[in-house]
Amino acid sequence: QVQLVESGGGLVQAGGSLRLSCAVSGTTFSKSPMAMAWFRQAPGKEREFVLTIGWKGRTTSNSNSVKGRFTIYRDDANNTVSLQMNSLDPEDTAVYYCAAAPSLFTPTRQLDYTCWGQGTQVTVSS
Repeated sequence: QVQLVESGGGLVQAGGSLRLSCAVSGTTFSKSPMAMAWFRQAPGKEREFVLTIGWKGRTTSNSNSVKGRFTIYRDDANNTVSLQMNSLDPEDTAVYYCAAAPSLFTPTRQLDYTCWGQGTQVTVSS
């Protein structure tokens, strides 16, 4: 059974940076055709797609709200996925979730992702 555990959230000032990590267990990361993604849910809002990276890092997709500021990385050797967030804005305040989809592509819909982490809180102060 695949399990995902996020870490790295916290409080940061506007303009600052954070790096989130997602540890993947229960599968051999490099041999599994999985897409990995980050979603986020701000207070009072629906969960939204942020970024995804395909199997073996072949492709990525960005949502317009984070393009140019957030980058997703995939480390098959260590079974981790990271989210580097730069130039953070208070609008980025949310719980960030790591998710896995059994796919060769880069789906952006929540329903395509079958495994989710518990989430990590990111708070950006103005």
